[in-house]
Amino acid sequence: MMNGYNFTERVRKVLSLSREEAARLHHEYIGTEHVLLGVLREGEGVAATVLQNVGIDMDALSARLDETVKRGNSATVTGPDLPYTSRAKKVLELAMSEARDLNHSYVGTEHLLLGLLREEKGIAAQVLVDAGLTLDAARNEVLTILGTEVDRYSASRLPHRSGMVGWLGGAPTEQYPERVRVVLFEARALADRLGAESIEAVHVAIALLRHGDGVANVALERMGTTTPEIIAALEALAPPGPRTEQPKATIDRSPALQRTMVAASQEQRDSRASVLSTHHLLIGLLESSPDVTAAFASHGVTEERLRIESRRVVG
Repeated sequence: MMNGYNFTERVRKVLSLSREEAARLHHEYIGTEHVLLGVLREGEGVAATVLQNVGIDMDALSARLDETVKRGNSATVTGPDLPYTSRAKKVLELAMSEARDLNHSYVGTEHLLLGLLREEKGIAAQVLVDAGLTLDAARNEVLTILGTEVDRYSASRLPHRSGMVGWLGGAPTEQYPERVRVVLFEARALADRLGAESIEAVHVAIALLRHGDGVANVALERMGTTTPEIIAALEALAPPGPRTEQPKATIDRSPALQRTMVAASQEQRDSRASVLSTHHLLIGLLESSPDVTAAFASHGVTEERLRIESRRVVG
């Protein structure tokens, strides 16, 4: 918690990776370049999706940073508590400002990326701008990924997102809170990348675990669940289909996903919750998809255990 804003698990991971990058380069500080390297290494958050969607090669960007940054003395031994430079501190402040401006109660990797660009003078900002990314373009892409202000974009520019609004249950995704919408959109993107004919419950399960935040993931963590192993088991249930040159304009939801959303909504009503949360979504998955249920059950996760732990998390 920092000034009232929660850093998501992904951001905490990025900052941990930035320390590792500073140590790798034999630096006695964490600068904006290390934070960006952490974003690139994490590779699955909204920030990484923004970079991919605007056509930036993350491997090439990482290589460019390595070329730009001067390595420290190889004899230098760095500790775990490296100080942040003034520019890196400014990035964190600007990230919180971006979260506040977007009415978000958390700081995610998307806000961190915007903070890196808003800082302007650090190595990270310079490398990003040289790669062709502007602050306005990044902010617009973030808004699009999060499912807001989609009407700013023409259908021709975003053909693979044209089905985002209204692809679930024939109703707009705005009926769901932001975190659930992000998970559902990431599931749609996953199905697209795999060349799937429809969005399956397993895509939602994978997206939910990869998201890393929300009540469901906190409950799983408290249960001692080994999330990477479950993701691997779920990925085995979602093999790649035939690839096409262009992303599909629309991908229909599968009957299994329809059942999932109905079950999740029922769980929300039964718990008398005001909004649909990630734990309702996960319980809906466990109720409606036998394959997903088996993958979680093999790691000791059942509906009842998840329900009990989720209640503890939400108080």
